[in-house]
Amino acid sequence: MEFGAVLQTNPPASRTIQLAKLAEVQGFSHVWTFDSHVLWQEPYVIYSQILAQTQRIKVGPFVTNPATRDWTVTASVFATLNEMFGNRTVCGIGRGDSAVRLTNGKPTTLTELRESIHVIRELGNSRSVDYNGSNIRFPWSRGSQLEVWVAAYGPMALKLAGEVGDGFILQLADLDIAEWMIRTVREAAEAAGRDPLSVKFCVAAPMYVGEDWEHMRDQCRWFGGMVGNHVADIVAKYGSDGAVPQALTDYIRGREGYDYNQHGRAGNTHADFVPDEIVDRFCVLGTAAQHIDKLQQLAELGVDQFAGYLQHDNKEETLRVYGETVIPALTDPVSATG
Repeated sequence: MEFGAVLQTNPPASRTIQLAKLAEVQGFSHVWTFDSHVLWQEPYVIYSQILAQTQRIKVGPFVTNPATRDWTVTASVFATLNEMFGNRTVCGIGRGDSAVRLTNGKPTTLTELRESIHVIRELGNSRSVDYNGSNIRFPWSRGSQLEVWVAAYGPMALKLAGEVGDGFILQLADLDIAEWMIRTVREAAEAAGRDPLSVKFCVAAPMYVGEDWEHMRDQCRWFGGMVGNHVADIVAKYGSDGAVPQALTDYIRGREGYDYNQHGRAGNTHADFVPDEIVDRFCVLGTAAQHIDKLQQLAELGVDQFAGYLQHDNKEETLRVYGETVIPALTDPVSATG
């Protein structure tokens, strides 16, 4: 299993870069960041500094979207970073959440998402692509390699992830829901004529190493509120029964609204509706041994990477414990030496 650290680009940018460097020292393979240009600093500028000050870490948005950024510009950023620092980027993408909703926009359609993935991937891999009636390529790009990982929750988005994604991003660590979604993505990949095992699976959730469960829950309750935004859209489209696991839909019945100015922040007052049970199921909390146990179960389901959110008050200590204890316990000795 690989490990990623998910950061917010809060000022100062030097703090984000410092945490990324620490993540690399502790054995993380990826550093992801939120991509919401109004709420936080511009991530792609910061990626350049992270890559310049590290040796092997890969960087990417968690996640970008096709609405707030021109697809060709997005691809150009990745291809440029790859030319500057080697192929050390990955593109996480979804329909759009805070970046579009904060400016009264709407998430894109799945058709637009599918088209954007194709354009970004082809250009990001130094290939030509048809775009707006023209066949274009980056004449300066040679040998760039870019994977596009799709973030999804609903049945049709999961189907799309299986059909076209290099990877699938699931932003919660509930074992039952992960099993259902991984199976759904793999079935879609197989139906599309792809090798279902070729799709990489990334589970992302807050990781907090500690023993004070009340404090850990309060620090990570925001995550259930963030996930609730996506779930609310799914329930509005599909209803609360049938196509989506009941465990994913029941808890949002107490949801009354959401303030995007508190998005992804510990102490989010609009996440009070999230019960302790959901925090425990969606996040990875507790002692190192408890983290290892849950991550081993996720690995058995086919999860290739765990990406831990660090939006809490215990960032460095959590990274340290992962580096010294958790990551070694979950890393295949053969792959680690080969």
